Amino acid sequence: MKKFIPIIILFSTLNCLAQDSVYVKQTVNKLTSKEFWGRGYTKNGMTKAADFLEEQYKNIGLSPMGEKYKQDFSFPVNTFPGKMMVELNGKKLIVGKDFIVNNESPKIKQKALLTKIDSLNYQASPTLKVSLKDKLTWSVATEVGDFTEIQINKKSLKAIPREINVDIENQFVPNFKASNVCGLVKGTKYPDSILIITAHYDHLGGMGADTYFPGANDNAAGVATLLSLAKYYAANPQPYSIGFICFAGEEAGLLGSRYYTENPLILLSQVKFLINLDLVGTGESGMTVVNASIYAKAFSILNEINNQYKYISKINSRGKAANSDHYFFTEKGVPAFFIYTQGGPTAYHDVFDKPETLPLNEYNDLFKLIINFNKKLME
Repeated sequence: MKKFIPIIILFSTLNCLAQDSVYVKQTVNKLTSKEFWGRGYTKNGMTKAADFLEEQYKNIGLSPMGEKYKQDFSFPVNTFPGKMMVELNGKKLIVGKDFIVNNESPKIKQKALLTKIDSLNYQASPTLKVSLKDKLTWSVATEVGDFTEIQINKKSLKAIPREINVDIENQFVPNFKASNVCGLVKGTKYPDSILIITAHYDHLGGMGADTYFPGANDNAAGVATLLSLAKYYAANPQPYSIGFICFAGEEAGLLGSRYYTENPLILLSQVKFLINLDLVGTGESGMTVVNASIYAKAFSILNEINNQYKYISKINSRGKAANSDHYFFTEKGVPAFFIYTQGGPTAYHDVFDKPETLPLNEYNDLFKLIINFNKKLME
């Protein structure tokens, strides 16, 4: 009978991973659904996403990191909840596909002839500009500018831009309320030594009343992977405590993680290592680790594990970068890696970052790599 025990364990492990793969896919689908409206700043999208994550934490069995799961904060943001109409040469353009509005744009209602500045830029008036782009990429602004800029996909042009008609509504929110969602699995032997896994759950939200940015790879995939790891650790408590933080406000300038490091719910000196997951829905071309050259010993451990088990085809080393939520922890002296995968769909900060085109092909391998890496850190 003993010789069958390893086989039983193997099949049990594979079955658990298969179930978690389904859970991750379902979570990505949920987070990118119309209900959460891009997990942003209109139609209560970010708040609904935070409520969903709090419910997941409770169901998984995580304890609050502080007195409650949510850490509330606020910041200013420019939003576009209403009218979003652009006509070029008399033809109505489609939001997200044909055009986007620059994130700092104020409201405007205007019809004007276009004056060519150069091959990519046109002027309609002192308060209205038009630029032509190969790719429409949006972001979040925390202030309002002096003029409106319409960015038009060059592929949508059928003729030289001559006349534009716009009706755009913005709404500046000086104190947008957001929440980091924080949970914990207490360690069985060293509860005051903590490993933390993080991912930002916010995305860009919506543009107008009918268009939103799903944010499948950025960063529903990271959140789903975090929740899957939380399920594992809740069922398998470790000697160290394991913390989980889903940040808000990343797209507005790493605001949630900055707020947390300035108002930590646990002593940052107790955090032995932090892994930040952002853009992890692909992986056919490997992955990159930010801060790898800063924490060379930890990166060597990660590579040793990967070389032994052949999880990821290639792990690239990168130095320090202020490009995700690990950054302010590193600035406070907390050792941290930011992991992102590569290859597959190139959709980023656009309406095409959808769950149906996200492969999630390295989820299982990344999951096992992180588990083994954390285990090594706890030895």
